[in-house]
Amino acid sequence: QVQLEESGGGLAQPGGSLRLSCAASNTFSLYYMAWFRQAPGKEREFVGAIRWSLGITYYGDSVKGRFTLIKDTENRMYLQMNSLKPEDAGVYYCAGSPIWGASIMTTTDYPYWGQGTQVTVSS
Repeated sequence: QVQLEESGGGLAQPGGSLRLSCAASNTFSLYYMAWFRQAPGKEREFVGAIRWSLGITYYGDSVKGRFTLIKDTENRMYLQMNSLKPEDAGVYYCAGSPIWGASIMTTTDYPYWGQGTQVTVSS
């Protein structure tokens, strides 16, 4: 079992930055760690993922060039969010997958989830 905890959400202005953190109880069983986000009334959306042991990153089209995934330690990653837009607002979730060859952009292959952290982008 893996416990995940997000932190770092809050309010940012359009064009501003935020850094989210995800701490895992352990990652030795995980192939991928990822971020998803969900705005009110919308489906959970893939933001990005790290192939954990190799450090290879993948990003959703809507955040490419603005967001960066950073593997800090074996049990922590960051999501650096720059050039924020109002449409980036939502609850951001950290997720973990123990599945080799997971469909990383879909939620179904991630059995481990954090509680989420709210991001608001507004002037």
